[in-house]
Amino acid sequence: MIGVAIDAQDVAALFGASRRESAPAYRRLKNVITEQIGTGRWPEGELLPSENQLVDSLGLSRMTINRALRELSSDGLLVRMPGVGTFVAERRSSSALYGVRNIAEEVSRRGRRHRTDVVFVREEPADRRAHRMFGIPEGSPIYHSRVVHFEDDSAIQLEDRHVHPDLAPEYLQQDFTERTPNDYLSRIAPLGKGEHIVEAVLGTAEDCASLGIDAAEPCLLIHRRTWSEGQLVSAARLLHPGSRFRLEGTFDSL
Repeated sequence: MIGVAIDAQDVAALFGASRRESAPAYRRLKNVITEQIGTGRWPEGELLPSENQLVDSLGLSRMTINRALRELSSDGLLVRMPGVGTFVAERRSSSALYGVRNIAEEVSRRGRRHRTDVVFVREEPADRRAHRMFGIPEGSPIYHSRVVHFEDDSAIQLEDRHVHPDLAPEYLQQDFTERTPNDYLSRIAPLGKGEHIVEAVLGTAEDCASLGIDAAEPCLLIHRRTWSEGQLVSAARLLHPGSRFRLEGTFDSL
């Protein structure tokens, strides 16, 4: 993560304009940095001035500067790399909390490039869990796919999906580098009902390798089930790196 360096005097000018605010100095500095990032004036990857430079240009204590930068790092707006510097963090990808959306379309709406890495698409014998969920006999065929979704060059979702073979008989023949499983299934078995269950987890070693993340990184896991005409079509496990993803949703009062 190497970008253009932000000039300390520019930060000082912005901070000086905030002196009319009654908030503590560390809070005003946080507000200045947050606004510049939020408006896109400081794009992701740009290098902030060092703590020493900010102390000199702003006339604040090192403790005040450190607190502001530390809290912004905790908020996910900055990334601090010891011995290298402090950078504007990559913006997290977001997905709808309500509704079933095609991840490729969400990425495209953000002006980014979506691509997939298909780990496998195969037929397997249904286990007891699949029998209970889909109502198909144990040992009978069920379809299973595992696909990694990328936004530009960052893996943002590991999709592990089981599909009812009677409702998507040509699932194994699809090229999921050209279209997503969600897009294909929504066309052949239009959504009647969906279910989301969200939890925070740590990925398995295999999950972390697929997503290119450290084993200690928290992840968001979405369990998604979709029905068409009263029949369960698919059950998916959608795993997202916590540092690269967030869920968004709006709702109205009843």
